[in-house]
Amino acid sequence: MHEATFHLTHTWVGIIDLIIFLVAYYFVAAEEKYEINKAKPALFAGTFMFMLIGVYFAFNGLDPDPLHTEMSHLILEIAEIFFFLFVAMTFIETLIERRVFDVLKYKLVSKGYSYKKLFWLTGLLAFFISPVADNLTTALILSTVLYTIDKENRDFLVAGAINIVVAANAGGAWSPFGDITTLMAWTAGKGEFVDFLFLFIPSIASWGLTGWLLSRYVPDGEPHFNVETEEVPKLKDGGKTVIWLGAFTIFIAVVGHQFFHFPAMWGMMFGLSLLKLHSYKLQHSGNAEGYDVFVNMKKVENDTLLFFFGILSAVGALHFLGYLEYIHDMYGLIGATAANISVGFISAIVDNVPVMSAILKASPEMGIDQWLLVTLTAGIGGSLISFGSAAGVGVMGRLRGIYTFNSHIKLAWTVLAGYALAMVLWYIQFEILGLY
Repeated sequence: MHEATFHLTHTWVGIIDLIIFLVAYYFVAAEEKYEINKAKPALFAGTFMFMLIGVYFAFNGLDPDPLHTEMSHLILEIAEIFFFLFVAMTFIETLIERRVFDVLKYKLVSKGYSYKKLFWLTGLLAFFISPVADNLTTALILSTVLYTIDKENRDFLVAGAINIVVAANAGGAWSPFGDITTLMAWTAGKGEFVDFLFLFIPSIASWGLTGWLLSRYVPDGEPHFNVETEEVPKLKDGGKTVIWLGAFTIFIAVVGHQFFHFPAMWGMMFGLSLLKLHSYKLQHSGNAEGYDVFVNMKKVENDTLLFFFGILSAVGALHFLGYLEYIHDMYGLIGATAANISVGFISAIVDNVPVMSAILKASPEMGIDQWLLVTLTAGIGGSLISFGSAAGVGVMGRLRGIYTFNSHIKLAWTVLAGYALAMVLWYIQFEILGLY
């Protein structure tokens, strides 16, 4: 996001746009009640809010260049996220088509693991994979694994989904590669690479407590498995290559962004090109069962992509109108520690990316301890609400009708308990013991 050029919060367009945002947010939260896909109200709000700003500029004879510039920058920022997600989802759909997750599910279930053991295993993988990959990709992959294990047991799926989202966000908070907000703070020079590693203790403790509380809601027993009737899934041709291409794509995206300052989506699109070349090779091989990348693309959760476009556009409009500048005022009013802890709740409601962007632009006078605190809260705070983070929105799309706003909010107190523990441990480690 970029600095708001105008302060329009008290004008008719500022008031109406805020009302539109709040109403749209209500319908996003009440997706189950009204049976309306969350992308619809988000997309309507994001586009219509900027159209009203354009009308306001025209009626008042204002220069439209600042608005055009802001929208152009916003389109670029949204495109980076949009294409990143698009490629990640395409890889996941290809992995599903190649039966990779069926094989993984068979190996897990055939070992006789209970629901509780599978719950902890997927959470543990999410926590330690997300720092290397990113929280969204990690959550998408593991929620797919979760769904292939048991499509019917809602208690297991809901608790497991929340566990994966919390673990992925907590794991991404202590690595510059794990979450876009952590990456933003690192590239802005608010801390060295090793500084963020000191957030490991509050991060893993936060997930650990939430996981322990959630595990009480995981049913006993184990997924149904009959060795005599259960089909042994066979990996389709090229399945292992697709796995390695996916890992290489993430590696290229991270390295390209870190060392060559490419947008992360550039490396992802390069990986997509490799996937398509691999598809071409298989299709023209006489003795292999090929696949069509375009067919897999049709299965991508487009509503998730459009939701991101809409919600980021809506937040961008609020930022241009001047609403996010109140975040800067909050630091002077209640102090850095209280403000940074509040950021977690704000980022869950709005979105952690523009919130972190606004804080970095305001650049309040803070030490490394406070910059690490806001990185922690922005990272794990998004878990408080189902669509408060990219990981949560991705899992909502993957487990549509199962992992929803309502199903999450019923167990949100477990996430809040983990969040509170993280704050206590941060204070002990950074402010009392000075271990950073």
